[in-house]
Amino acid sequence: MAKKIVSDLNVNGKVVLIRVDFNVPMKDSVITDDNRIVQALPTIKYVVENNAKVVLFSHLGRVKVEEDKAGKSLAPVAKRLEELLGQTIKFVPHTRGPVLEEAIKALNPGEILMFENTRFEDIDGKKESKNDPELGKYWASLGDVFVNDAFGTAHRSHASNVGIAANIDEVAAGFLLEKEIKFIGGAVDEPARPFVAILGGAKVGDKIGVIKNLLKKADKILIGGGMSYTFFKTLGYEIGTSICEDDKLQLAQELLDEAKGKIVLADDILITTEFSNDTPVAVVDFDKIPADQMGLDIGPKTLAKYTKILKTAQTVVWNGPVGVFEFSNFAGGTIGVCEALASLENATTIIGGGDSAAAVIQNGYADKVTHISTGGGASLEYLEGKILPGVACVDEL
Repeated sequence: MAKKIVSDLNVNGKVVLIRVDFNVPMKDSVITDDNRIVQALPTIKYVVENNAKVVLFSHLGRVKVEEDKAGKSLAPVAKRLEELLGQTIKFVPHTRGPVLEEAIKALNPGEILMFENTRFEDIDGKKESKNDPELGKYWASLGDVFVNDAFGTAHRSHASNVGIAANIDEVAAGFLLEKEIKFIGGAVDEPARPFVAILGGAKVGDKIGVIKNLLKKADKILIGGGMSYTFFKTLGYEIGTSICEDDKLQLAQELLDEAKGKIVLADDILITTEFSNDTPVAVVDFDKIPADQMGLDIGPKTLAKYTKILKTAQTVVWNGPVGVFEFSNFAGGTIGVCEALASLENATTIIGGGDSAAAVIQNGYADKVTHISTGGGASLEYLEGKILPGVACVDEL
């Protein structure tokens, strides 16, 4: 069923609580990647332009004890948001209490307030991350309507999403959450065909649910990254010192049996002697890996094969790099997949967050794909076909 979107709400003069995902990487209190802030701008601008009083809140990192607060304040995020919006943000360094309450009461329509890291509430009993009923009810009392635009935490039932939603009259999705529902949910439920999935990353175990669900949905699943070697080993091939989950060999065989040819593995591999960018590199066929070497990327024949398959696709979902793209010598496969997706003219191309999203953005292909998910774990669970609490709590139309 269709979900209520922020544009379905009457926000004129109302206090609109917006759960954003501003869990951005920082070094020495300096933001190193503001993509998640940028992705939230359409929702924030919409409610401001429609005369709302805006209250923003987010988590930032994990906070378990008082010492964890260091470097976890959202104050630098509020400053960056000011720069992006060209508008003053009233930052309140509290998560509850009279100072926060009075600041919200003092808001005029069109003004924005941000309060402190919701995870600061986890110091005393994990009240935020365990969805403490009292905390969710309190935060809900601060506003008139609630907009959830934080897909990155949609797979978790927290006080700042599900808790608020249970205690307020109207709950809508922001425009970013709407995009995630449309693209990732749509790809899983009603993909244009052929539907091709690309799965990479280190471990089969991390993506068991995704592979099982996509075997029911996708026409082809292209495998890359470290998980390849678990499949190769279960097929009886030498994998040298490549990463392998020996406890998942039986599972890998079951997946291959179930796939009936849908799973596509590499033809050739880039190998080296150590997990390093400084050792000699060679290209070998997948069944010729020496016992003293490891595979760290797909080879040129594999990239050509995968590119040919992708050219037929109408829907593509990619989650996980196909090589150790942090090392320049082993980034070729992942960059090649970026290029292949960028060249598709009429396909819907969806990047499922995490390292694959970072690869697309870092290599300059962000504007060449249809959608880049802002949620790593959330996008994985959505691809598994799971019901996400942060999506389920949004009102139906």
